[in-house]
This record gives sequence, C-alpha cells and structure tokens, in this order.
Amino acid sequence: MRINKFISEAGKASRRGADKLISEGRVTINGRIAKIGDQVEPGDDVRVSGSQIRMARNYVYIALNKPVGITSTTEKNVKGNIIDLVNHPLRIFNIGRLDKDSEGLILLTNDGDIVNEILRAENRHEKEYIVTVDKPITPEFLKNMATGVKILGTKTLPCEVFQLSKFEFKIILTQGLNRQIRRMCEALGYDVYRLQRIRIMNIHLGNLPPGQWRDLSKKEKNQLFRELNYEPKEW
Repeated sequence: MRINKFISEAGKASRRGADKLISEGRVTINGRIAKIGDQVEPGDDVRVSGSQIRMARNYVYIALNKPVGITSTTEKNVKGNIIDLVNHPLRIFNIGRLDKDSEGLILLTNDGDIVNEILRAENRHEKEYIVTVDKPITPEFLKNMATGVKILGTKTLPCEVFQLSKFEFKIILTQGLNRQIRRMCEALGYDVYRLQRIRIMNIHLGNLPPGQWRDLSKKEKNQLFRELNYEPKEW
C-alpha cells in the first residue's frame, strides 16, 4: 500500500495532507525517512512526527437469523449455503455451525483469529437455545438433560435447563458436540420438532427476522472482545 494511502486510512491526514507530511520529512518507515510513493508492508513501523500509527483492518462481525433449510457452509456449490443467503460484499465465513434443520443466531466474520477464540472448547462460552419436543416434558427429562446425557461415547457437561411450556424448554450449553441437543433428546426418548439458538455469549438474536442479518453494534463487539480477552490485529 502506498504510504499516503496508509496515512489517510489510519485517519491521520488526507492523502494530500499525507504527501505534505512526507515532503516535510515528518514520516518514517522502519526508522527511515519516507519518500512520496513509498510502499508500506504489513508489520512496518510507520511514524508521523515520531508517533507510531496503525490502520485497523476492515473487519466485519455479523449476526444472522439462519432459517431452517440453510446449510452452514462456505462451499458455494452447496445449494442453500449460508454465504449466498447473506450475500455480503466481503469474503466472510460462519463461526461454528447450526444444523440445516435448526434455526436462529449464527455469527459470521472475516476475522479468522476470533473464530478460534469463540470455538475453542476449553473456553466454554455459553450458547442458549429454545427447543420444542414431541411429547410432554417431565421433571426427570429436565434433570437428566441438566446433569448430563451419554452421547457419542461421552457424557455431556452439566448445563442449565428451564421448562417454558408443556413441550418447550430452554437450554444453555457450554460445549458444542455434533448435533448435541438433538442427540441428548433422542437418548432420552424425545424427538426435536424445533431448535432455535437465541444467544451466543453476549450476542442475542432479539427480533431479527429469519433470513436477515445485521452488523454487531460497537457495544456488542467491545463486550465480546472483553469476554474473549481479544483484540483484532491491525494492518
């Protein structure tokens, strides 16, 4: 990237103003006085009047209400893939998955580093779901779901479970085994009619309509970054 563009996009000056700073000898690249037309590479130490400047990358963080029937994949050859649904101008990818038959909140971004922070199993970040099953919920079912169910050769971690109605309950998980909720219910003799994720950490689905997406607010991003102890890398 040309040095004047870098200074401009870092918010220090316009490109014309950047050229003036450069011509006055006030700009350095890795300790060397910059010249107009110089190129800047990622990792270069750029300073104006001795103060280092950085340009934040153009990261996007998106909340989508995924409808039933959409596949959580970036593979464009898959019909009904999540990327075609969102149709974002930047190249983005989903953070984790929701089954094709499930719906609700899923996050997408072009920041690869934050994906690992959110998905890393040992971090045990909360995800909240509302689930409708095929027969009346019993106290025994709720107790078993909360204390752990044997699936996939292991016992699920303890979790919070709340009954909402005769056939509906809320569950808050801190792990993400493959089709975990459906497998837990099946192991206890229940079939899932509807599964909707309504929260990931501090990000809530709210009243976002199915198939629609929104950018995370500054407040949401700041809280998310704090909980992850994460700071987006700069250019």
